[in-house]
Amino acid sequence: MFNCLIVGIGGFIGAVCRYLIGLIPIKSPTLFPVKTFAINIIGAFAIGLLAAIASRHQLTDSRLILMLKVGVCGGFTTFSTFALETTDLVQKGHSSIALAYVLSSIIFGTLAVFASQLLIR
Repeated sequence: MFNCLIVGIGGFIGAVCRYLIGLIPIKSPTLFPVKTFAINIIGAFAIGLLAAIASRHQLTDSRLILMLKVGVCGGFTTFSTFALETTDLVQKGHSSIALAYVLSSIIFGTLAVFASQLLIR
């Protein structure tokens, strides 16, 4: 039960951070969902960084790692929003933008994890 509370606290922190980034007044002239994209890349970088730090320093506090990875990063990243925005772009006839969004999110998200882990090594 305590683990659920730890994840919930982390999720609260991550969700509030995501909400605050969503308030930044950025409009993309190309309809590309810039804020969600940035949130997902930052989240990918953060979870990669946490995994690398935990591994390198052999952190044994599994609850802290649980709170940060599952709670904060899980509450911060926005895959459901990503999926909805992609679907909306396709339904509105912007398939090429949707494809660019999907591919760049996957590529840059993966690169962000690698980059964060390289920083720690």
